[in-house]
Amino acid sequence: MTELKLAKLPDRTPVRIAIMLSPDLNRSLHAYAQFYRDAYGESESIAELIPFMLEAFLRSDHGFGRARKEGVLGAAPPVTGPARRGRPRRRDTLSPTESGGGS
Repeated sequence: MTELKLAKLPDRTPVRIAIMLSPDLNRSLHAYAQFYRDAYGESESIAELIPFMLEAFLRSDHGFGRARKEGVLGAAPPVTGPARRGRPRRRDTLSPTESGGGS
């Protein structure tokens, strides 16, 4: 069997879930969507924003990440998603090609 550099792609079938929100949380999500529109000039529905918000939250939860690495949570796949819009990588972690240096 031929080995490829690219691993087999994971299951990408979307899963629909329904949740109940408190009125306060619903107002906060609407306010966040407005803030997002003001910041980026693009309007996104709350339903479109929530999956990315959850991914960002899970990626930033250090205790959760540590538990996954230690195998405490089983063999669940890592939290992945689209590229982050947060802080860029530190400059000193870039390879010579990425930083524009080198030959």
